[in-house]
Amino acid sequence: MAQSWSLGRALQNLFADQTITEETWQELEDTLVLADCGVEWSEDAVSRVRAEAERIGTTKADLLRDILRDHIEEELAEKDSTLTLTHRPAVVMVVGVNGVGKTTTIGKFAHYLIRAGRSVMIAAADTFRAAAVDQLAIWAERAGAAITLPEKDGQDPASVAFQAVQRATNEGIDIVLIDTAGRLHTKAGLMDELHKVRRVIEKLQPVSEVLLVLDATTGQNGVAQAQAFLDHAGVTGLVITKLDGSAKGGFVLGVMNQTNLPVKLIGTGETLDDMAGFSPGQFAKTLIG
Repeated sequence: MAQSWSLGRALQNLFADQTITEETWQELEDTLVLADCGVEWSEDAVSRVRAEAERIGTTKADLLRDILRDHIEEELAEKDSTLTLTHRPAVVMVVGVNGVGKTTTIGKFAHYLIRAGRSVMIAAADTFRAAAVDQLAIWAERAGAAITLPEKDGQDPASVAFQAVQRATNEGIDIVLIDTAGRLHTKAGLMDELHKVRRVIEKLQPVSEVLLVLDATTGQNGVAQAQAFLDHAGVTGLVITKLDGSAKGGFVLGVMNQTNLPVKLIGTGETLDDMAGFSPGQFAKTLIG
C-alpha cells in the first residue's frame, strides 16, 4: 500500500508540534469527514480519541495520531477478515456495479489464491456483456486459472455458474470465482438475477462468500452500494480496489461502520500481484501514517 493517502498527510499537518485545544477536536473531526470517513464514524472516533487523551492526561496533539491509529486498528479487528474457503469446491460470488474493477479483481484474486497453492475455476457469468467475458478470459489466462465460458451469446448467467461449479466438482478444483453482471444497485430486477444465480449454484454447493467490490475513490456513495447489495445479495465481505496514492482510504471506515461488513481483500494497483488480504494493523498504519 502506498504511503500517500490524503488522510495521513492531513493528520501530519494537523498534529505537528501543537498543544491540544478545543479547536484541535473540531479540526480533527473535519479532517476525518473530508477524508470520506463518514460523519457518524468521525464523530464517534473523535469522542473516543478525546476520552482516551483525557484519561492519560496528554496535552500533546502529536500523540493523538497514535491514539487514533490504535482505535482504528481495534475497531477493524473486531470484524473477521478471514476468507471462508473450507468447502470443496468453495464458491465465491463477486458482485459490484460497473466500473469498480470487478473483472480485474477476479483475475488478481485468482492469482492470489493460486500463489497460495489453491486451484481456481472462474465462471464468466456476466453474459450481458461480451467484452466482460473476453476480458475475464484474458485475466484467467494471466492468472493460470481454469475458466468456464458461456456456450452461446446471452446464455443465462445462472447456467454458466452452475456449469462452472459442476466442472470444478468433477475436476477436483478447490475454489470457484463467479463473475456477475455489473448491476446498478437501484435496479431491483437486476438484483433478482443475483438471487437466481445463487439459488442455482446452491443446488450443487453452498456459496462460501459473496464479495462486494468497491472503488476506494467513490467516497460515501460506496456505502449506498454496499447497503443495497447487502440487502439483496447476502454480501459477506468487501474488496476495496484502487487503494493507491491517488485514493482516499478513509471511506473504508464509514462503509464498515454502516454495514458491519469486514474488508477481506484490498487491491492497490493494476498488476496481477496487486492483491492482498486485509490486515487491520497495516491498514491503520498506512491510513494514519
